[in-house]
Amino acid sequence: MNLNGASAIVTGGSGGLGGRICHALADAGANVAVLYNTGKPRAEQVAAELEGKGVQALAVQCDVTDRNGVEAAAASVLDRFGGIDILVNDAGYNKWIPFHDLDAMTYEDWTKIFDVNLTGPMLCIKAVAPAMKKRGAGRIVNISSVAGLEPTGSSIPYAVAKSALIHLTKCMAVGLAPEIQVNCIAPGYLLGTKMSDNLAPEYQRSAVENALLKRAADKDDIAKQVVAFCATDSVTGQTLAIDSGRVFH
Repeated sequence: MNLNGASAIVTGGSGGLGGRICHALADAGANVAVLYNTGKPRAEQVAAELEGKGVQALAVQCDVTDRNGVEAAAASVLDRFGGIDILVNDAGYNKWIPFHDLDAMTYEDWTKIFDVNLTGPMLCIKAVAPAMKKRGAGRIVNISSVAGLEPTGSSIPYAVAKSALIHLTKCMAVGLAPEIQVNCIAPGYLLGTKMSDNLAPEYQRSAVENALLKRAADKDDIAKQVVAFCATDSVTGQTLAIDSGRVFH
């Protein structure tokens, strides 16, 4: 796919990683809708920065767990850009709950983590798929986590939800073929994101120490891989770990 002039939606676009993804897509020539839930000032700032690159951009409020809200956001992007070519499901939520502390793992935590990290991407995919099918092509990139590849991460619900997101990627790749390609990235520990800030300090240290490269994963590397997945015409259903060498998948 030629990204020059393409129309992209990035959920969680106001976040530390989401903002980098928005910029990478804009650098490739794509118009970008920066979706946010509560970070309006930052989302509007990102959109303004993108417009400074010569592309169209807008900030759109959207709670990815609200089906009606997701459909309304997709409709507003379709109206503004005239089509939807790319969806990046980056919005996420985590909470630090040690795996052994099952009493601290409440039903409410489980439900919220699954709603944001799994149901949200499903709702977003369903909302944009008709527009992509109509155009005859589309690219979807889900942002999972290495927690979905091994029993690690901020909590059991988070690890299980991210693992399910990887399998959702495969299932959607089957269900949306041949017009739409669906791929996934599993980042390792990142610096400068809300997700990493929610991790216990000792976990953050061990995440770096246990990586072969002895450093956090690079947000720009992840953003560049999003662009690569969008540009490719022959890759679908795949998950790539970008984690400085923590997990071999």
